[in-house]
Amino acid sequence: MKNRFRYYLMVGAALAGLALITYLTFDHARYSAMHKHPQGLRRFSVTDPPPACARWKDHMPKHRDPSVFRLYIEARKLWRSKIEWQLTRDETQRILIDVQTAAEKGDWGAKALLAHFFREGLGPLPENQAQVPDADEAVAITRTAVAAGQPWGYYDLGVAHEHGYGGAVYDEDIAWSYYLRAAELGSPEAQMALAGAYGQARRFADEEHMLKCAFAQGHGPAAYTLAMRQEILGNHLEAARLFQEGVKFGHRESASSLWLLFANGYWSWKHEVERLKALGFHVDAQRASRYEAISEALLINPDLKLARIDEVLPLPPQELPPWGAVTDAVEPESSSQPTY
Repeated sequence: MKNRFRYYLMVGAALAGLALITYLTFDHARYSAMHKHPQGLRRFSVTDPPPACARWKDHMPKHRDPSVFRLYIEARKLWRSKIEWQLTRDETQRILIDVQTAAEKGDWGAKALLAHFFREGLGPLPENQAQVPDADEAVAITRTAVAAGQPWGYYDLGVAHEHGYGGAVYDEDIAWSYYLRAAELGSPEAQMALAGAYGQARRFADEEHMLKCAFAQGHGPAAYTLAMRQEILGNHLEAARLFQEGVKFGHRESASSLWLLFANGYWSWKHEVERLKALGFHVDAQRASRYEAISEALLINPDLKLARIDEVLPLPPQELPPWGAVTDAVEPESSSQPTY
């Protein structure tokens, strides 16, 4: 009896061990499949040479349907017309429907915005909510952009992998491979990500190279970062010029920095006052109020591009021309064929 019991015990243990080995083998295979490096992407190494500058617009379709673009852009303007909690339910629903329609008709700007609405939701209050967050749908749209070779898709999919949502497995190695490819294709957000990595590795020349790549494409955060670097180095004229470029690109923090300068007569340290004054920068209530107005406008509508800022709000020593409103500095709408 004891021998039979021992036999069954040994058989049971063997079967349990076999089941465990089978499970672990399957689990390892599943893990390996989920974390398999995407075909065609290089692993990012902070010790490798940085990618050459590229422009994201060069990797977008050459044709854009004007009627579909207009549907998308009018919906986007409505979305940017107020702080989002101030929108009514009718407005958020109209925005969502029009953006979905434009996306279905092939406008990639609309597809990117629709992915944003799925990722973040549209309408933050119960009374105006048109879309609840749906990470799976957001990543599904992003994958179509990757399949089409578009820079923003590679960057957004990298973000999904870095945080592990929407079916994109959490894997920083995969995320940085997507960032690298996005930067190679000209995504300014990816170029900024690589700049940050090079900066942490104290490869400051490569950091600046990537910042300048993004800056050359009109990326406000790149202008701001370059300006902050010049401010720290004491190159105040160059810092002010770069902040002004950031304002031109529609970057709120750049406008706030110039508002601070003309409100106080300095940025970070009071001992700079005399040196800044010698360069023509001092307390100037009119300039401060104009930059404050721009900063507040960009809080509501970060899509604004203030291409005419040098005409209506030039840096010293130029005199201030008459000022009506922030719209005086806004780039006029083009009537030409829309492009990406």
